[in-house]
Amino acid sequence: MTFGKGSHLHLIDGSAFIFRAYHALPPLTRKSDGLPVGAVQGFCNLIWNEISGGTANKSKPTHIAVIFDASSVTFRNDIYPEYKANRPPPPEDLRPQFPLTRDATRAFNVACIEQQGFEADDIIATYARLAVEAGGSCTIVSSDKDLMQLVGPGVDMWDPMKNKALGEAEVIEKFGVGPNRVVDVQSLAGDSVDNVPGAPGIGLKTAALLINEYGDLDTLLARAAEIKQPKRREVLTEMADQIRTSRELVTLRRDVPVEDPLEDLVCKRPDAEPLMEFLTRMEFRSLTRRISDKLGVEAPAITETPTALDADAPEPPPAAEQIPFEPDTYVCVRDLQTLHDWVDRIRDQGYFAVDTETTSLDEMQAELVGISLALVPGEACYIPLIHSEGSDDLFGTAKRLEGQIDPEAALAALKPVLEDDSILKIGQNIKYDAKIFARRGITVAPFDDTMLMSYAMFSGLHNHGMDELSETYLGHVPIPIKPLLGSGKSARTFDKVAIDEATKYAAEDADITLRLWQAFRPRLHRERVTTVYETLERPLVPVLAEMEMHGITVDRQTLSRMSSAFAQSMAGLEAEIHEMAGETFNVGSPKQLGEILFDKLSLPGGQKGKTGAYSTGADILEDLATEHELPGKVLDWRQLSKLKSTYTDALQGHINPETGRVHTSYAQTGANTGRLASTDPNLQNIPVRTEEGR
Repeated sequence: MTFGKGSHLHLIDGSAFIFRAYHALPPLTRKSDGLPVGAVQGFCNLIWNEISGGTANKSKPTHIAVIFDASSVTFRNDIYPEYKANRPPPPEDLRPQFPLTRDATRAFNVACIEQQGFEADDIIATYARLAVEAGGSCTIVSSDKDLMQLVGPGVDMWDPMKNKALGEAEVIEKFGVGPNRVVDVQSLAGDSVDNVPGAPGIGLKTAALLINEYGDLDTLLARAAEIKQPKRREVLTEMADQIRTSRELVTLRRDVPVEDPLEDLVCKRPDAEPLMEFLTRMEFRSLTRRISDKLGVEAPAITETPTALDADAPEPPPAAEQIPFEPDTYVCVRDLQTLHDWVDRIRDQGYFAVDTETTSLDEMQAELVGISLALVPGEACYIPLIHSEGSDDLFGTAKRLEGQIDPEAALAALKPVLEDDSILKIGQNIKYDAKIFARRGITVAPFDDTMLMSYAMFSGLHNHGMDELSETYLGHVPIPIKPLLGSGKSARTFDKVAIDEATKYAAEDADITLRLWQAFRPRLHRERVTTVYETLERPLVPVLAEMEMHGITVDRQTLSRMSSAFAQSMAGLEAEIHEMAGETFNVGSPKQLGEILFDKLSLPGGQKGKTGAYSTGADILEDLATEHELPGKVLDWRQLSKLKSTYTDALQGHINPETGRVHTSYAQTGANTGRLASTDPNLQNIPVRTEEGR
C-alpha cells in the first residue's frame, strides 16, 4: 500500500513507553517462573489498541511502527561526552522486559525499527517529516517532551497513558512557546535527566520569557549585552558556546538514513499463530482471550509449568540441564566480522553470559587473554586475543599466534553491549570479570551473578564455585583447568594454551554460566530470596569492585622497620630460650620443641600424635607456662614470628608495583554469617589484642 494523501502514520515511542508502563502499572510476574512481565503486558495492550482501533478519540492508522533506542551511545555523545551520563540504570526487574517488548512488536506483525547511532526520537522525527512530505499525516504515540518540537501541520502527539491528544496548545502550556521555539527554550533550560548543560540558573519559565521577548535563540545571544539583569547577562555572554552545544543536543535529527520505506509500515492483520504463542508464553490470560475472540481463533490453554527464558524460541526448549555439552561445537571467533555477528545477536536477544580468561587471579595485574560468550545453552564462543608460543622470560622469543583479533578492536566491538543498560550480562563471580574490563575502560552493567544467586538460595549448603554448581545442578563435570595449565616446573599461564583447547574450556565456562542462570533465576522467586539477591548481594558487587581497585595504602618503610624490630626481638627471645633449654635448637620446629619440653625438662602433660612428635599447640604452651618460663617465651616468639611472616613481610609482597597499594579481595560468599571475607592478602585477622599487633 503506497503512502500518500489520506495515509496516517502512527509512530509508537517504544523505549519511552516501556518505562512509563513500568512505573504506572502494577507489577506483574509470570506465574510459572517469576519473570517480570508487567511492562510487557502494558505494551501489548497499547499495540492492540493501536491496530484494532480501540481508542475512539484518535484516528485509526493506515501505517504503524514501533521505534526503539538501539543503544545508549549516539552521535550526541561525540558532541558532548557527558550526554546522559547521569542517568541511573533501569530497574533490575525491567531489564529482562526490553527484549520481550521487541518480540511483542513482531508478534503483533508491526514494524520494529531501531538504528545504531541514533535515538528513537531522531528516527521518529525523520519518519514524521517523510510522512508529511508524502502528503500524509503522522501521530506520535508518546508524551515525551523532547518530541514536542515536532508538533505542527500534519504532526500531532497522543499520550497513551492519559488517552489525551497533545497539540500546539499543550506544547505552549508545557514550554511557554510554540513548537517551533521548543528547541530554543530547551537549549537555555538544559535537562538534568539527559545531562544537557544549558545556561546555569535559567529554567523553563525564564527561558520562555527570554525567547518570547527576543524572538529566537540566535537573536537573544547576539543581543545578550542589552539584558539588564547582571547575572542573566553574564551567563548568556560567557556560556554562549555551551548554550549552542545544548541546542545541538536537543535538536532532533530529521535526516536519519532509515532503511524501511513508509510503504513497508502499512498496518497488517496479526498472524494469529505466532501472536497466540507469544501471549500464551507470557501467560496473559485475559488479553489472550480478548484478542483470540477478535481474531476468531481459539485461545490456547495456558499451563503453569516452568518455561524457558529464551524469549526468541517459538517453543520452550528443553531444560538447560537436558541439553548435552558438546565442546567441539563451540565457535572460535578469529575475525571482526564474526565477532560483529555475535554482537548483533546479543543486541537482538537482550542478554548473554560472559567470561574472561587471563594470565593471573590478580585482576590488577592480569593480562586479558580471551573472552567467551554464550547466548543459548550449547551455543557459545571464545575470542582469543593474546595467545602465544615460546618463552616470555628475558631471553625468550614469545610469538603471538595468528588468527586472533586485535585486543583493542575486540574490546571496541564488545564495549557497547557490555555497557548497554538494556542488555543483561550474566557471569559467575562477575566481580572478577568486571574488574578486568574496568581496567580497560569498560563498565559492565547491568548484570546477574550465578555465584551470588547460589549463595542467596543455598548459603552454607555447599560451595558456590562453578565446578560444584555445574555438577550439582546441571549434572555435568566441567573441563578441568589443571591439565591445561600444568603444575610445578611445567606450569604455564592461559596465554600459552593452544587456541583450540582454550576454546573448548573457555566457551564451556560461558555455556555453564548461562545454564546455571536459567536454572537459578526462576528458583530465586520460588525460594523467596529475590529481594535479598537484588537489593543486598548484587548491588554490593560494584561497590566492592571499586574498593578493591582503589586499594589500601601501605607504608612500606614502616613495615620494613617493624619487620627488622620483630626480627631483633625474636633473636633476643631465641637466645633466652636456648639459655633456659641449655642447648640450641630450632624454636620453630614443634618436634624439637617437644623434645626439649617433655624429654629434657620433663614438664608434665606431654602427648604424642600420630607422627610420634609431641603436641606443642598454643593451649598446651599456655598451660605449661605456669610450670616453667620457657613455654611463655616460645609463645612470645611465635606471636612475633606470625606478625613478621604474615603481615610485616607478606604485606610488602602484596604491594602493587603500579599503584603502591594493597588490593585485597572481598568475598561475599566466604562466610555463612553474611560478613565479608578478605583474601590475597587476608586483612580481616590482623591481631589487635597485643601491643605489637596494634
